[in-house]
Amino acid sequence: MLQVHFIRENFDTVAERLRKRNKDFTGELKEILRLDDERRRLKTESDNVLARLNKLSKEIGSLYKQGEPKKAEVLKAQTAELKNLSKELAARLQETETALQNLLYQIPNVPHPSVPEGKDEADNEIVYTWGQPAEPEGDALPHWDLAKKYGIIDFELGTKITGAGFPVYKGKGARLQRALINFFLDRNTAAGYLETQPPHLINEASGYGTGQLPDKEGQMYHIEKDNLYLIPTAEVPVTNFYRDVILDEKDFPVKNTAYTPCFRREAGSWGAHVRGLNRLHQFDKVEIVRIEHPARSYQALDEMVEHVKTLLQALELPFRIVRLCGGDLGFTSALTYDFEVWSAAQKRWLEVSSVSNFETFQANRLRLRYRDAQNRKHLAHTLNGSALALPRVVAALLENNQSPQGIRIPAALQAYTGFEYID
Repeated sequence: MLQVHFIRENFDTVAERLRKRNKDFTGELKEILRLDDERRRLKTESDNVLARLNKLSKEIGSLYKQGEPKKAEVLKAQTAELKNLSKELAARLQETETALQNLLYQIPNVPHPSVPEGKDEADNEIVYTWGQPAEPEGDALPHWDLAKKYGIIDFELGTKITGAGFPVYKGKGARLQRALINFFLDRNTAAGYLETQPPHLINEASGYGTGQLPDKEGQMYHIEKDNLYLIPTAEVPVTNFYRDVILDEKDFPVKNTAYTPCFRREAGSWGAHVRGLNRLHQFDKVEIVRIEHPARSYQALDEMVEHVKTLLQALELPFRIVRLCGGDLGFTSALTYDFEVWSAAQKRWLEVSSVSNFETFQANRLRLRYRDAQNRKHLAHTLNGSALALPRVVAALLENNQSPQGIRIPAALQAYTGFEYID
């Protein structure tokens, strides 16, 4: 959530950079400032009325002590009017603050200056490529056919038990999942990230804290009886570890990693682009989350990008990194890099990670601050990245490594799987 004073002090810059999202927010920004002006006016008027009430109360007490009850009664009549006015002002102030807060929730984060202009993923900027797209021997099968051939993923059984988008992993397919999770966690902890195990359900406050609410409530599974949500990513509970927390400057960097299942209602329409593991309602993902000093957060973002690079290189997967354009940028992000791996059978790139800097956008909602050497409090910066999401990594591993001997497991992963081939 943007800070009102930041909008006020940088109005033209904020409005201009928000236009990269292909929408003009000028009207909403002006209304935010109008509501803030009204809030300030009502707060001042309310404080003045309360001050007058306190003064009259003291005068009434003095008059009674001086034996002048008639004069005291006159003042008491005035206090009754002021109390009614105070209640009215409090109600109007609450209404104005609510309207201001609701409008602020609707404004996305301001894109970083480096974010390219564009409408959708076609306009994203390719900034890095690694490896050569795989050319499997013979006719390459898509991963859903390979999964059936080797009996490692049962999509039909998952549909029977729950519905589409909930696959069942079996045998070496299940072991491959477990191997990837442990591989990613080990690499992340070796890079200084503290492993954590967060809850898989969150409350409303946590959803608002990281920006899933009110923007993405329709994409999350909601347990109405308890008013809890299944997490769409570990980013949400892990970042909320620090809600209402004041860190010391010396605490930076704060680095966490976590494995969780992820649950998302939006799965798209049927077709090759969403078939098999390409898009699921439930999937496994390992996440990295950082809380950083504002002066170092973009250096931290670069470090996170370099770390995710090493994971894909170790898995021998050809990949590219794209900088998201304004039209494809997430609501809460200031700058995002997507990692895409090459799918040999599908002949297309599959997104497996997003690494983002949210600057103070989440921290403002979370009231996540740090104390500097002069004991002054400031909002921290939050960042997160997938390291990595499993479904499309598995899809690419299966498709890129198929051979007459079976599906070859990358050397770096064999110590985790305990086998060299899926056959």
